[in-house]
Amino acid sequence: MDTVHHLLILLLLVFGAGMISGRLAGWLRLPDVVLFIAAGMLLGTGMHWISEPSSSLTNQLILAVGSALILFDGGRNIRLRGLRQVALTVTLLSIVGVVATVAICGAAAHYAFGLDWTTSLLIGAVISSTDPATIIPVFRQVKVKERLRETVESESAFNDATGSIVTFALLAVIVEGKPLDAGGIALDFVKTAFGGLAVGLAFALLASFLVAHVKWGALKEYAAIAMIALAVGAYLLGDLLHVSGLMATFTAGIVWGNSHTFRLPMEDKREELGHVAENATVMLRMFIFVLLGSQVNFALLAKYFWPAVAVVLALVFVARPLAVLASALPDVKTRWTWRELLFMFWVRETGVIPAALAGMIAGRGIPGGDKLTAVVFMAIAFTILIQASTTAWWAKKLGLAVSREEVSNNLS
Repeated sequence: MDTVHHLLILLLLVFGAGMISGRLAGWLRLPDVVLFIAAGMLLGTGMHWISEPSSSLTNQLILAVGSALILFDGGRNIRLRGLRQVALTVTLLSIVGVVATVAICGAAAHYAFGLDWTTSLLIGAVISSTDPATIIPVFRQVKVKERLRETVESESAFNDATGSIVTFALLAVIVEGKPLDAGGIALDFVKTAFGGLAVGLAFALLASFLVAHVKWGALKEYAAIAMIALAVGAYLLGDLLHVSGLMATFTAGIVWGNSHTFRLPMEDKREELGHVAENATVMLRMFIFVLLGSQVNFALLAKYFWPAVAVVLALVFVARPLAVLASALPDVKTRWTWRELLFMFWVRETGVIPAALAGMIAGRGIPGGDKLTAVVFMAIAFTILIQASTTAWWAKKLGLAVSREEVSNNLS
């Protein structure tokens, strides 16, 4: 019963703090994830009411289910027509952009901490990917031009595969003494990324058929449950097949949200599915970010404050702009404006996925693991508390913000 009581208390604390933080965020006109993290810091390090370690089963389950459903919902709201228009930019951001970020942040870590190059590049790899669980909720509240939203949200899904593959390759070099094989990394990326795409596509088509087909739609009455099962199932199946589960669930979301393209329309269920998805993702955002805030190690941040700040500043003000320029400028067909490029320079939140990777690496006890953890938490704090909270202001300043009516027209 002690375990049950612990979980019930955690549930009530997170929901209570989440609802209060959400109301304050609306009043202050800030993304709710900013207040969720602040609430977690207060309840965790401040009041010691929440003490859920990152390695616990509860935390890992919340991260897995939350990331899957949030990412699925992000894909569900992307239109294939718009995604095709920015496909080259998204592809380059997910490959060239990640590689550039690893190199620049790795160099910054090498000189700031005095670490060897392999460990330094490992730090760069962990923080190289943007995080869908952070970015997608921000764009639920900050309304910008459709192609900008679709580019940044899609990048956050696709670049996790690249960042994770580079991370595990560098980890193998450190732990097992394996030589760094660029060809092997490239092959792993192709297998992981395209394997995730295939899993998500096949699983989503099957689920859409069982829900929306005129004759064989046996699960039509359970459309909302089928949607949640699809999101979690695509993620799980991808992981079990050793491909990108995040890529699989994001692809499944795109297919589900564009089911009419495959002659499997769900227009009569659109409002119901939207309400279910919105409430589910809000609850999971509360859990993910309140727990993440409660796990911030302030002593470690203080110990490595200035070197970690140097790496994060290199990430935000050097690596990100260069990654965007290297990825967007070659896409001459899309004709990105300088205002749109400046917006993408600033929008690259770090969150759940890098935190999970850092926790796993620190648990192995590798040299430099404590420095890696400090950099990751500093990146999370800076990109969410500063960048995410100023995204709406920056969009308005650049003239890229749109009204909710315009967004609704684009989705209809």
